[in-house]
Amino acid sequence: MPTSKQEAMEGADNDPQLFVTALARGLAVIRAFGPERLHPTLSDVAKATKLPRATVRRCLHTLVELGYAESNGRFFSLTPKILLLGYSYLSSTPLPRLAQPFLERVSERSNESCSLSVLEGDEIVYVARSATRRIMSVDLSVGSRLPAFCTSMGRVLLAALPPAELERRLAAMKLEPYTAHTTVDRAALAAILQTAREQGYAISDQELELGLRSLAVPVFGAGGKVVAAMNLSTQASRVDLDTLRGPLLDTLRLTAAEMSGVLGGY
Repeated sequence: MPTSKQEAMEGADNDPQLFVTALARGLAVIRAFGPERLHPTLSDVAKATKLPRATVRRCLHTLVELGYAESNGRFFSLTPKILLLGYSYLSSTPLPRLAQPFLERVSERSNESCSLSVLEGDEIVYVARSATRRIMSVDLSVGSRLPAFCTSMGRVLLAALPPAELERRLAAMKLEPYTAHTTVDRAALAAILQTAREQGYAISDQELELGLRSLAVPVFGAGGKVVAAMNLSTQASRVDLDTLRGPLLDTLRLTAAEMSGVLGGY
């Protein structure tokens, strides 16, 4: 299995003539749907994708014809069939399937929500989750994306990057405050990531959302490479930082180590 985008491209002969522009545009149209555009018009999608209206019209028509979208003549929406695309990933990689019982074990022992995510660009993507209660203003589920720089899982995953790549990413990363506690200074963030690398865990204390406190540790795959991050999320009013760094960290570390062992990481 390719381990990087570069290797994947090399596996495809790195030939630009192999790139299918129409497919790329169709995927961009699909990604245009989201919480801010649940039922967009053709114009909404064209604006979001920066594609010509004629191109967007053809893409939407194709999605409707194939059953991945539907329209009342003006507004468009995705159908449940679109989930088949995400299911292809979930069914082709063992990570989410293997992770679920481990996440549920953490939730049972801690009575807190536990999740697993991977790094994609400047964001983390949730690939598995065991929720005990809703503690954020948005409802998180498999496929949800959050900024990496101010989340505990994102910090664990960023800290695992090679130093040169991390430096490059930090220099280009957009750092915006989500709360008054969000770290947006690049030097301070770099120091936090260095500490996370050394300690083997990261904490986000109300940096993404007020009242939300989370702790994350790495999950290792074959060769000792960090392949995902596992976190535990709680309400700041219920769990203090000493408890988070104490028994809850012990629980999370033990479970992540067990899961890493299954994945060949230990």
